[in-house]
Amino acid sequence: MTSVLIRPVAEQARQRLHALLDMPTVLEDADGVVVARGGIGGTQVIAFATDATIQGGALGEDSCRAITAATDRATAEGAPIVGIWHSGGARLREGVSGLAAVGRMFAAQVRASGHVPQISVVLGPAAGGAAYGPALTDVVVMAPAGRVLVTGPDIVRKVTGQDVDAERLGGQETHSRSGVVHLAAASESDALQQARRLVDLLCRQGTVDIRRTDGPDPGPLVPGEHRVAYDVRPVVRAILDEATFVEMQAGWARNVVTGLGRLAGRTVGVVANNPIRMAGCLDATSGDKSGRFVQWCNAHGLPLLFLVDVPGYLPGVGQEDAGVVRRGAKLLHAYAAAEVPRLTVVLRKSFGGAFIAMGSKGLGADAVFAWPGAQVDVMGAVAAIEVLHRRELAAETDPQRHADLVLGLAAAHEATTGGLGRALSCGAVDEVLPPHLTRRRLVETLAGLPASRGRHRNPPL
Repeated sequence: MTSVLIRPVAEQARQRLHALLDMPTVLEDADGVVVARGGIGGTQVIAFATDATIQGGALGEDSCRAITAATDRATAEGAPIVGIWHSGGARLREGVSGLAAVGRMFAAQVRASGHVPQISVVLGPAAGGAAYGPALTDVVVMAPAGRVLVTGPDIVRKVTGQDVDAERLGGQETHSRSGVVHLAAASESDALQQARRLVDLLCRQGTVDIRRTDGPDPGPLVPGEHRVAYDVRPVVRAILDEATFVEMQAGWARNVVTGLGRLAGRTVGVVANNPIRMAGCLDATSGDKSGRFVQWCNAHGLPLLFLVDVPGYLPGVGQEDAGVVRRGAKLLHAYAAAEVPRLTVVLRKSFGGAFIAMGSKGLGADAVFAWPGAQVDVMGAVAAIEVLHRRELAAETDPQRHADLVLGLAAAHEATTGGLGRALSCGAVDEVLPPHLTRRRLVETLAGLPASRGRHRNPPL
């Protein structure tokens, strides 16, 4: 009698795909990986899921081939692809041939990058090759049981002597701080729903409805005193359509907020300084975060909205050692290269190199607005005169006369350099507008701009 090899049924993977997709159709069931096609809202999606009940979800040649083919199919069809990950990585029994298959899977993900949205949902441990698979995609959503790690605690313990568990190595908290995870979900079902929401924002981007200009006044959310800290996220929500903002990588480089939302029905990407963290200064890590986000939005045709309240770059030896110049240049390069509409609002201040990096006209912004009283200059007037007139100030020892001298010199400096008035006259700022008109002017301006100026809507990242 000839024995017949019967593959185990990947029931876990099928159930998860049914929870993700509307009316899914299985395209392939290959050794622990199920590939399906289905809807998310009005968008046709290709998705795959690894099944942890079959050899721990480990990736073999057949399963890697299925994921590779699914990714290439999505790229060819222009369809988003969602991967559900719960896998121990490459199969040890398959050795180098299995590793080669994982490499081909990675290559397919790179081919898809910038052409179709790639979303990863990590619902359990994803180790080794199954860790880098999600990391190569656009967005990583992680459930509480999710883990992304290069190798497990046992190997770490043997190699380094560190006694650590899988959650500390690769759980939600760790990778929210590291930036690996874009969205931390409250449950498995919430993770799948967040993936659905992302597909809707990315693939049903909408058009600007010029009639939808009403909204709350964001002005009262920003303190008038420039040194008072505040959380910029309520300001973002007040300007965008109600309940549409999705913050991404919220636990990483928290001095800059990045995320997606809708403005009068049109999906936009938002970058905002957050003065409640490090006074909103830019630093090396925020250069990585915001630069990559701008590049990604441009690749997928998403207009960019910058909300600016920045005193400059964070100074210090630590920042120089961290490569702040190199990493900060990533944002400069990404913004200047972007071909999508780019709008900027200066809320309170914008100084020095950070003025340039945060959506300036010099880098190609289509429109820069400023609220009344906003400070725009190389640096604050008081800081500037302390450099320019340090000898004169040092010679005045009477406290009251010293204070009066500082105020007088600062006023003269502002009159000379011009501040906001000079920015208007030289074209660095297009218009000063009251906060309650911010949404209206952004909607009107965005409606009048072409969707993209480049020959390629989705250049590879």
